[in-house]
Amino acid sequence: MRSFSLRGPLALLPIALFLCIFIGTGVILTLQGVEYAFYKVSASVAILPAIVLAILLGRHSFGNNIQVFLEGVREKNIITMCMIYLLAGAYTEVLKAIGGVEAAVHFALQFIPEEATVPGIFVMGAFVSTSMGTSMGTIAALAPIAMGVAGVLGIDPALMAGAVISGAMFGDNLSMISDTTIAATQIHPCSLKDKFRINAWIALVPFVATLLFFVFSASGQAQESGHLQTTPALIFCAPYLIVLVLALLGINVFVVLSVGLGIGGALGLLFAPSYTALDLAKNIFEGYTSMHEILILSLLIGGLSELTKDQGGIRFLIKGIDSFIQKWGKKAQGSRLAEGAIGFLVSFCDMCTANNTVAIILAGEATLEISEKYRIPFPRTAALVTIFSCVFQGILPYSAQVLLAGSLAGVSPLSIIPYVFYCYFLGIAATLAIIFRWPKIDVVRSQKI
Repeated sequence: MRSFSLRGPLALLPIALFLCIFIGTGVILTLQGVEYAFYKVSASVAILPAIVLAILLGRHSFGNNIQVFLEGVREKNIITMCMIYLLAGAYTEVLKAIGGVEAAVHFALQFIPEEATVPGIFVMGAFVSTSMGTSMGTIAALAPIAMGVAGVLGIDPALMAGAVISGAMFGDNLSMISDTTIAATQIHPCSLKDKFRINAWIALVPFVATLLFFVFSASGQAQESGHLQTTPALIFCAPYLIVLVLALLGINVFVVLSVGLGIGGALGLLFAPSYTALDLAKNIFEGYTSMHEILILSLLIGGLSELTKDQGGIRFLIKGIDSFIQKWGKKAQGSRLAEGAIGFLVSFCDMCTANNTVAIILAGEATLEISEKYRIPFPRTAALVTIFSCVFQGILPYSAQVLLAGSLAGVSPLSIIPYVFYCYFLGIAATLAIIFRWPKIDVVRSQKI
């Protein structure tokens, strides 16, 4: 049995079906008043009909189309990404179980001046999220404390939630161990160190601008933070600091996470009350399972992307973007338009999926080829895709981060959006970085992690 072939825009139909199912379900449930509507149907389930359609409409025989799908599933970068997800999940779960998250939060709280509570919460969120590598974990750990402070001081909870999300998205974008960084540096093969250098320069001004905005927004508030005075368990902050230092030194990401996991486990066994080897084994497994959805979805998207690529869909998308660049961009402007196209693609995918890591993976084939054709250094491309995906992830009223913060703050997600200052400033900074080709940092174009 031979299946008929797809060409041009029709080759993108399976991906369009996936997005329609995922977005359509979320919209319908939202109109029905269902909470967390966009997360009632997992993306890893919504993608299944799209995979079936892509296999049935492929240009080979049914059996060979299955083989094309499996080639995409077992592609080296996809498997590497999944292994890193497992290690990152285990590391995060063990640190959380031994009290590492609480230690990081309490440690950071000691440095917040009483007259600067809101900007202090933003800085603490940035510190914790960069250490943990997860915006959701940061919001879940920090938001309850921040909302308690807001209640005592009479601060607008929406403003405080905006500070929490802003800090969380800072680390989601910049952290060495975040899902977005892992996905971006694996799809666009480059070192964590090079990506971080470019990303950090672009994120520096937005960080300072956000800090100033929160200072002015919260000025005149009453101050009372005595209830936050806690003696931090400094020793449990050590794995976070060690992981940051090793990653900045350019050490292999597998080594970085393995060392962090080993040190965290050892500290738990030596210093955490009643923490046993059985608890450590359980936490490692729980860390694996916490990554099951993004791991499964990464595999399935890898297969779907390979089918789409085999059928000419990715080629059609690249050709369309290339034609636009050739038509509207002079030779000197080609790379600027190409970088803009990369930002647009990942932003659009994030608006469709409300998941910045999934957006990076979904747009990965296209952004990689654009980067190669227009000789955009891979670390710069990796920085741009993480930046633009995080910008929209932080301001979408139906993203998991905003929904969680709104739920913990007891306010509408829409009321929080105006206060997520960091995401707006980051988007502006990234756009200016594209226009003015900044920062000018020499990097290795094709360095593997």
